[in-house]
Amino acid sequence: MVATPIGNLGDMTPRAVEVLKAVGHIAAEDTRHSGSLLRHFGISTPMIALHDHNERQRTEMLLERLTTGEDIALISDAGTPLISDPGYHLVRQTRAAGVKVVPVPGASALIAALSVSGLPTDRFCFEGFLPAKSAARRARFEHLSRETRTIAFYEAPHRIEETLEDAAAVLGSEREAVLARELTKTWETLLTMPLGELLQRVKIDPDQRRGEIVLLIAGAEISDETEAEAHRVVLLLAEELPVKQAAALAAKITGARKNALYEYLLKREQQER
Repeated sequence: MVATPIGNLGDMTPRAVEVLKAVGHIAAEDTRHSGSLLRHFGISTPMIALHDHNERQRTEMLLERLTTGEDIALISDAGTPLISDPGYHLVRQTRAAGVKVVPVPGASALIAALSVSGLPTDRFCFEGFLPAKSAARRARFEHLSRETRTIAFYEAPHRIEETLEDAAAVLGSEREAVLARELTKTWETLLTMPLGELLQRVKIDPDQRRGEIVLLIAGAEISDETEAEAHRVVLLLAEELPVKQAAALAAKITGARKNALYEYLLKREQQER
């Protein structure tokens, strides 16, 4: 599984180039798109198309090659394979057949956006692409309305305005959000503001409706009642576990933020000294 740049070709790792030159074939989401990348790095390895519409059929053929000893690399159009890209069935069947699957890490738009967002990253959830229809999209936002983790989405530029309208309507116009667009490319932009303000910015600025987009939305605030329950749980766990483990487990149980629970325990310890 070989990650490729999401824009800036300087993000291609030496290991990725080495692997792509050494394997017998490269399975690529779009051979025409990937052809330009391979030519840039002087890679002449033959490609096989593997995309959403043919993955199940191609997996059998690729498995035959793999089980006879051939090495094959999988790349997507950009970033890390399988992250909202094809490859799941291939990896699952390959592992089931006892063939070793090796990650060659590199660029990921999701991780890049989170790293610069300024939103909490100790716990987050990735929702991939939202539904194309407004009703289904709003239903998804309703489902996520009480999610306390930072929520990450990929979104198509022609739908970002409607998506922000739905998000603001369901989650509230004051919920903090980040629009990360064209990361690592020439026109990279990062906008951080409440959903309502972000919607207005996108409406008046057509540039924000172009390119590759990652949308990040802050998690829901924990109510006093929920916070009290989280504190109760973490205190009970801290009687049997180290502070970090207690905070991490309490966060999983209650949905509260791990860092906040960790700080709460440290303050309690200081007060009791």
